[in-house]
Amino acid sequence: MAGLGPWPINDRMGYMSNAPVPEYIYPPMSKPKARSTLYRLIEAGQLAHRALLVPLHDRGLEAGDDAGIFVLHTGLGSTEEALAEALGLAPEVLAPRLERLVERDVVARRAIGPDLIPGVALTERGERIREILAANWEQLEEALFADLRPRRRKSLARALKRFVDLLRLP
Repeated sequence: MAGLGPWPINDRMGYMSNAPVPEYIYPPMSKPKARSTLYRLIEAGQLAHRALLVPLHDRGLEAGDDAGIFVLHTGLGSTEEALAEALGLAPEVLAPRLERLVERDVVARRAIGPDLIPGVALTERGERIREILAANWEQLEEALFADLRPRRRKSLARALKRFVDLLRLP
């Protein structure tokens, strides 16, 4: 059946038709306009996410490694169990990520806290990478707010928070 033409086949419905579909089938915003605010917000989010990944990839790290780096910095080290909980990962999912970070000299296994329990902490290289990631984040945020006065910045931050909260409702 693959040789019946250039059009893909939907096995449940037969051949896909090229006939125009009545517009009443689609919801009002089925095709986002490239100039809509929501479209630009989504585009900006995707591009900002990609820009935040550049310093990670340049250092042989992967998306999500930055979250572990920031958590380890704020707590000056952590047990693997506490780190997994803070990141919302299962310990068996975190283990290979930690091994990769140890191999890249970002994290070291060492005794932490006053009780000297086994854990992980950032190395000097890990701290430098964290500083680079934080600076990159600040530059992107400054670019976002560059044309806004402090009052408008707060308004935008509140509006984005409200929008995110609306989308997170069950």
